[in-house]
Amino acid sequence: MKAVHFGAGNIGRGFIGETLAANGFEINFVDVNETIIDALNQRDGYEIELADESHKRISVHNVAGINNGKEPEKVVQAIVEADIVTTAIGPKILKFIAPLIADGIRARQNAAKTTPVDVIACENMIGGSQNLKKEVYSHLADAEQDFADKYIGFPNAAVDRIVPQQKHDDPLFVSVEPFKEWVIDEHQMANPSLKLESVHYAPDLEPYIERKLFSVNTGHATVAYTGKYLGYSDIGSAIADPKVLQQLKRVLKETGDLLIAKWNFKRTEHEAYQHKIIGRFENKYLSDEIARVGRTPIRKLGYDERFIRPIREAKERDLDYEALLETVGMIYTFDEPKDTESQKLMELIKAKPIQEVIATTTGLKDQALINEIEESYQKVVKERK
Repeated sequence: MKAVHFGAGNIGRGFIGETLAANGFEINFVDVNETIIDALNQRDGYEIELADESHKRISVHNVAGINNGKEPEKVVQAIVEADIVTTAIGPKILKFIAPLIADGIRARQNAAKTTPVDVIACENMIGGSQNLKKEVYSHLADAEQDFADKYIGFPNAAVDRIVPQQKHDDPLFVSVEPFKEWVIDEHQMANPSLKLESVHYAPDLEPYIERKLFSVNTGHATVAYTGKYLGYSDIGSAIADPKVLQQLKRVLKETGDLLIAKWNFKRTEHEAYQHKIIGRFENKYLSDEIARVGRTPIRKLGYDERFIRPIREAKERDLDYEALLETVGMIYTFDEPKDTESQKLMELIKAKPIQEVIATTTGLKDQALINEIEESYQKVVKERK
């Protein structure tokens, strides 16, 4: 079987690629990084290492690389021949690969290739594949959309594996945590007969996506922003501080109460899930730079993102969200020179009233909630002084 995977970065190679290879796929990695693409084509394989005491090595074979910037026609042909298409490139990049995927669908139609295939966006976002579908369909004519409706699926997915920032002499080597979870929305699949081992298929994906986003992503970001506020530069040092750990636990308690109320998760099972997450963050082999984990703060402050959405929904249910508010206040102090979005946020705060910045970045219309966020921001600024 053949797979096309967009994104040959650490997550692409260390999670999605590893899983596809373990299921017997030949993988065409699509990326613009010439160093990685050339290495994939020269070596036909790479190694990943588990970030724990075992340091177990896993070999991945039957891989190749395509530079979509220089060889778009090869990407299109690979999509024609593919049994599955996946991505791990970041939510903001999906719209840029949509035209190529549309060309691939068009080429499948022209070749009368009616074998169903699923396109799965493995991104940290809600509704990633369906979002990609909208972008792809904007490049397809009506008849081509009809073909896609019949033979191309865009099932949403939830993915979870910590792959820290790292640099090695070998450009393909990647270190990953042992834990991994990949859940796919079964009812959105065009080819439900093709199911991957070690991947979970669910009739309703939304509870899994929200559980992961509001626990792992909200939690990881909380450690980053609280740690940065207290003067730390890496996750490992930050979470070793009782103040950071306590803030993490308070935030997870609030998001956990929301998830239990909304999706009827069993409290004991969800608390065990949270305990495992905290242990993952404390893994000394996985310490990551706060600058990386906290990057793109404006995106993370979005209306449907990992902080504002649980705050909104907790308020609707009369649940506590005080710790989430405190963390959001700290996000507005996240001054990271390495991150352009952080610098844009700092410039906005200097140039405009903080209430206007909050309303713009969060998309909130609830004035009372905007006031609460402003109070939190003013409090953390005052305490920092």
